[in-house]
Amino acid sequence: MTTAISPGELGAGVGYPFEVPTLFRRKNTADLVEPTVEETAESEVKRAYTPSKREQGVATPKRATTGRRVGAAPADRKEALAQNRETRRQKRIEDREAMMRGEDHALLPRDRGPERRLVRDIVDSRRNASSYFLFGLVLILFLSMIQTPLLILITYGVMLFLLLTVVIDGFTLSRRIKRIVRERLPKSEPRWGGLYFYGIMRSTQFRKMRVPRPRLKVGDPI
Repeated sequence: MTTAISPGELGAGVGYPFEVPTLFRRKNTADLVEPTVEETAESEVKRAYTPSKREQGVATPKRATTGRRVGAAPADRKEALAQNRETRRQKRIEDREAMMRGEDHALLPRDRGPERRLVRDIVDSRRNASSYFLFGLVLILFLSMIQTPLLILITYGVMLFLLLTVVIDGFTLSRRIKRIVRERLPKSEPRWGGLYFYGIMRSTQFRKMRVPRPRLKVGDPI
């Protein structure tokens, strides 16, 4: 007669020297507690919700403004032309100021380059005898209006003196330009004749009429 053995007896080791794996055991339903609908909804809300920076105590940086103003569109063609003229006028003023400051992009081709900038500093830092050349021309023009033998002789004498002054001062200035340019810019190979002429012509101008505006005062080191 065969005796039926329950699974509990098998697990207790009755009739078999080993235990039955837990795979075949029935799980205790008391340990399985299904979450309620409210708990599930609350967990979903917490997972999907992201706190704001204000709630986290972090200040949101403000977008920097460029300061650009967008003007209103012109009402007609006349107003558009007026706005265009004003824009061009402002552009000319800005370019003029940049040229007077000596900014390279706004200068004329004859004034550009490190050699020309150095020559301007050389001329502006010394007292040039050629700067009085224009005063002499005004004096000659005034004397030529009086047709007397004595004044004509004085006029020729003043003219000859001015020419000699410009030649001597230009020669001295040229030697100074060549020496300083070779010291400061040893790798530069400029056209020396054009560089000398540029410095001499600047030295004959009034100081306040020079373009670009002088950066150095008389006697300042270069």
